[in-house]
Amino acid sequence: MTDDKAMNLRGVHVFKGALDGAEQAQLVDRVRDIARAAPMFHPETRWGKRMSVKMTSAGQFGWVSDRRGYRYEPRHPSGVDWPPIPAEVLAIWERFGAKGMEGAPLRAPECCLVNYYGEGARMGLHQDRDEADFAQPVVSVSLGDAGLFRVGNIERGGKTESLWLESGDLLVLGGAARLVHHGVDRIRFGSSELLPDAGRINLTLRVVS
Repeated sequence: MTDDKAMNLRGVHVFKGALDGAEQAQLVDRVRDIARAAPMFHPETRWGKRMSVKMTSAGQFGWVSDRRGYRYEPRHPSGVDWPPIPAEVLAIWERFGAKGMEGAPLRAPECCLVNYYGEGARMGLHQDRDEADFAQPVVSVSLGDAGLFRVGNIERGGKTESLWLESGDLLVLGGAARLVHHGVDRIRFGSSELLPDAGRINLTLRVVS
């Protein structure tokens, strides 16, 4: 794991190649553990449209979406508890999270959201604003196929910039960039050999309460 100087993309800290191959493979194993305890599912938007991304979570809370809206819940939609955040994932937060801070002490993450992007999946521009403490960063890890990450502005609209994120890359959204609009336009399906069936996994760590 390396925490060399980050690139700056509209205030977002980008650590290219932060995780080596062995660390990436270990995280994939931990994701499988999470998915066995809390199976992946396709959330729906509040307008009833199924998202192209599959997801699950670990930690005290998991992010869910349905016709009731976007929110965090203490249990998986099936009713089971979310599994604990793996130690390997917590170590990433402890090492990189403070790099997105502006004075406030770093708290322990309460949610690790796991997104899986299959062929054709994408994530529209959005803000991570369902959390209560915006002084805490969002730490994001990319595993598997490359994804075209787009960053906009805090206000909706205006110019955007894009960057291909590859397996092992890491982002920190914090400080003035904590509420920037961001998304994934597309993935290069099959561009990585990390996942046997291809696709992209994105882990995002957040403080919820």
